[in-house]
Amino acid sequence: MMLEFYKMTGAGNDFVMVDNRDLSYTPILTHDNIADICNRRFGVGADGLIAVEPAQGKGDVRMRYYNSDGGEAEMCGNGARCFTAFVDFLTDGNMREVNFETMAGIVKGVVNDDDSVTIQLTTPKDLKLNVLPADDTVPAPVHFLNTGVPHAVAYLDSVKDIDIRKMGAYLRYHQAFAPAGTNANFAEVLAPQHLKLRTYERGVEDETLACGTGMTATALLHAVLTGAPSPISLDVAGGDTLSVGFERTADNVFSNVTLTGPALIVFHGEVMVCDC
Repeated sequence: MMLEFYKMTGAGNDFVMVDNRDLSYTPILTHDNIADICNRRFGVGADGLIAVEPAQGKGDVRMRYYNSDGGEAEMCGNGARCFTAFVDFLTDGNMREVNFETMAGIVKGVVNDDDSVTIQLTTPKDLKLNVLPADDTVPAPVHFLNTGVPHAVAYLDSVKDIDIRKMGAYLRYHQAFAPAGTNANFAEVLAPQHLKLRTYERGVEDETLACGTGMTATALLHAVLTGAPSPISLDVAGGDTLSVGFERTADNVFSNVTLTGPALIVFHGEVMVCDC
């Protein structure tokens, strides 16, 4: 069966986008098929696959997000920005603002006048400081925040030459984050409101060029640890700079958390998928 798709990138975090509003592709969007499509040598290649589906509750539409290993995940920040732009594209520019359902809750996305995309994320939860002490593998304390998906964050003197596969896998599978595991982020503070970030993503099991929920967790934890005000800019491995906005109370309760950055369609095509 032929699957029509669009390839999109959000700051280097790339996705196969599928219009499944009529649910005709549901039978072939299996774990194995998604993993094959996302394979960078034998498929289209992507960090994940995102399907637009009919809303089941209070949203305008539903976002289904699958990691490149074929497993479904709660949410993806850069994926949500691409999803917002994709829905606007599918509706011929008539949905510049969309409220969509995710496994993490309702997310609001807006396509701005400059075609950048801002998403308002769900309320962060499970903030934990100093979950792990510095050790020989990660030479800085590790903190934790769930911004729709779980994120561990360490702030290092430099992220330029780190062994991110080793450090990322170490945190991703650490017993402190069992059984679900975690994404792992390593940040360098360039200025009070400017960070540099590298991320190892659960489900991809490798470094990705950007991670929206990881940027958000890193920015918010930085605000908690240093008192840095909103917004906070983050340089990511893909070369783009994104912005995290927020409101924070004295006891570190966050609200109106936003992520702003680019979301672009790269190409359009079809791929043959097994319908067996």
